[in-house]
Amino acid sequence: MAFVSKKRKIADSKIDANKTYSLKEASALVKQINTTKFDASVDLHIRLGVDPKKADQAIRGTVTLPHGTGKTKKVLVLCTPDKEAEAKAAGADYVGLDEFVTKIEGGWVDIDVIIATPSVMPKIGKLGKVLGPRNLMPNPKTGTVTNDVANAINDVKGGKIAFKVDKVGIIHASIGRVSFAPEKIEANSQELLNAIIKAKPSTAKGTYLKGVSMASSMSPGITIDAKAFAH
Repeated sequence: MAFVSKKRKIADSKIDANKTYSLKEASALVKQINTTKFDASVDLHIRLGVDPKKADQAIRGTVTLPHGTGKTKKVLVLCTPDKEAEAKAAGADYVGLDEFVTKIEGGWVDIDVIIATPSVMPKIGKLGKVLGPRNLMPNPKTGTVTNDVANAINDVKGGKIAFKVDKVGIIHASIGRVSFAPEKIEANSQELLNAIIKAKPSTAKGTYLKGVSMASSMSPGITIDAKAFAH
């Protein structure tokens, strides 16, 4: 039998397993059940009534969280030399092309977001096997393939996140840190849920939001009343 720490037992005791919480209640409770000594991430897990195998139901998109993620994202810009100065001035952590393509081929993925200009996409297409599973592949739909690299960098650094449904129909996204005030956790969560609801495909039948839960790193999950967001 797996060992359960005293802190985890206390955290579990604060959650009623038979109750579904409002988003406001969960945003306050997630701070109380955190057991880590570091500023843990607060994550939302949303189970959708879609078939991700169908192209029109493979939900993905971006949203700018009103209070940011609380994490400084490391941004790599892959571009031609004429765009390098713009990228560096906008705050990119890494800028270049060939040297980073080689590093990524060798397994280097110590970045949070990759932005690329359209002209270099043919060169980085071969990186799909490394970047795809980590949701790092630049994509026009998420605004990470663009000639306006400065604006893209500002968006990412300012709290813009990408979301994507996985193969079993769940979206996992970090929406803040446990140090955030409950109001900020709630506002960021609501913004993400609004974006996901807006992205509902017309071909999706039945219940769209099947389940919503919130948790911090290593904490138990809090079940949120998904029916409250029914549209």
